[in-house]
Amino acid sequence: MKLPQCELQDQQGVRLVNSKFPPISLFEDVASPEEFDALFALQALTNPRLLNEMGLLNLLPARERPLGIVGAGYAVAPFTHVNPQGSRFSNGDFGVLYLADTLDTAIAEVRYHQQQYWQGVEGLHYDRLVFRALLCRFDASPCADASLLPVDDAIYHPTNYQAAQQLGAELRRQAMVGLRYRSVRQVGALCFAMFTPRQLRSLVQTSHIEMVWNGQQISGVHQLSTNT
Repeated sequence: MKLPQCELQDQQGVRLVNSKFPPISLFEDVASPEEFDALFALQALTNPRLLNEMGLLNLLPARERPLGIVGAGYAVAPFTHVNPQGSRFSNGDFGVLYLADTLDTAIAEVRYHQQQYWQGVEGLHYDRLVFRALLCRFDASPCADASLLPVDDAIYHPTNYQAAQQLGAELRRQAMVGLRYRSVRQVGALCFAMFTPRQLRSLVQTSHIEMVWNGQQISGVHQLSTNT
């Protein structure tokens, strides 16, 4: 599929991350790959959990890591903790960082996927799911633009990701930084898929969002706090 390209500069996006996973500050503490390697080796000697928390670093080459930016650990995590079951634009062989245009869009996207997951878990009658909302600033150049494709295009199928995953693999082979596309869960909204974190500028926590699971569905969404 041949898509037009766009150049995104200082773009804003929103991402929700599960608050049960602690942020990793090691990527923010250094400014060069050499400093990172030395600090990582030192901390790994005294922190046996570090290797598990950092994920598979070999999945993200050193030149791709946005060292020193605010929220660098959040930026890197999707690429070192890859979901083997895949996502819309990845078959599970590589990571993708997904961003929404607004908080409402991010909530709609995460709410759908969380509900699909918990409906497959037997015996869970109630739970509170808490997420950190991150305000992200990023560039994406070059960026493929699928936002002009019709909503009935195969890449927007609500449950079958085959066409979207093929597109994601092709864009990654083309060294595309990102993809702008229509949100499937929020009509009229936009999302972004980043195939590398290297052009992310910052990821700053803004609030906590709670989703309530009542045993059958997510029955409520609440904003718990806001950082000012």
